[in-house]
Amino acid sequence: MNRYETVFIMTPVLSAEQVAETVSKFRAFVTDKGGKIVHEDAWGLRKLAYPIQKKSTGFYHLMEFEADGAVILPFETEFRRDERIIRFLTTKMDKHHIAYAEGRRDKSNRQAAPAEAEGTAEA
Repeated sequence: MNRYETVFIMTPVLSAEQVAETVSKFRAFVTDKGGKIVHEDAWGLRKLAYPIQKKSTGFYHLMEFEADGAVILPFETEFRRDERIIRFLTTKMDKHHIAYAEGRRDKSNRQAAPAEAEGTAEA
């Protein structure tokens, strides 16, 4: 199995429930095809670098997963068919990309842990 990373942008007119439903649809697609979700990160509503379909913002979501290479084409076809998705990009991760992504997650987890500890110490 290969490891892939997909970042997709959803239209900004969606409600929180619709965003969650869209993300769960693609998560279920990967797991139903025998893949495994390694990491997910919701980046939230962000400004686009340039307007896409007359929209200047969008909900960003990152999904890192392991799957067979044959899953990617139907996975991307689902993105193209879904009117809630305005852009997506899937990349195959090599060993350096995987190490960098894991290091980035570890670093952010270490930075979040002391902040949480300080918050509980003051209470």
